[in-house]
Amino acid sequence: QVQLVESGGGLVQAGGSLRLSCAASGRTFSSYAMGWFRQAPGKEREFVAAMRVSVGPTRYADSVKGRFTISRDNAKNTVYLQMNNLKPEDTAVYYCAADLYYTGSNDYEYDYWGQGTQVTVSS
Repeated sequence: QVQLVESGGGLVQAGGSLRLSCAASGRTFSSYAMGWFRQAPGKEREFVAAMRVSVGPTRYADSVKGRFTISRDNAKNTVYLQMNNLKPEDTAVYYCAADLYYTGSNDYEYDYWGQGTQVTVSS
C-alpha cells in the first residue's frame, strides 16, 4: 500500500516555474514507478511524465518535453516535477501516481493516486 500527497502547486505567471512534490508513504517506495498526470477543467486526465528508478529512463508527454523534468529522491520517498516556462495551457490539477510495474501513459494502469495540487498559469 502506498499513500501519496502532492504539494507545491500555486498561481504563477506565464514563463515562470514551479516544482511539485509528491511524498509517498511506505518502505518500498524505490520499487515503484512514479507518474505525473494532470486534468484541466472539462478535460480528461492526461499523462505528463513518468519514471521508474532514480537513474532509469523517463517519459514525457510531447506537450511538456523540454520544459518539465521528473525526478525522485528515494531516500526522501519523494518524486518531483520541475516545471519551467509554464504556459496558460498547463493550468490543471496535477496528480502523482504509483505502480509497481507500469511506467506508461495510461492512467488506469496506476494503482495509487494522490489528491492532486492545483497549478494555475496566468497569461
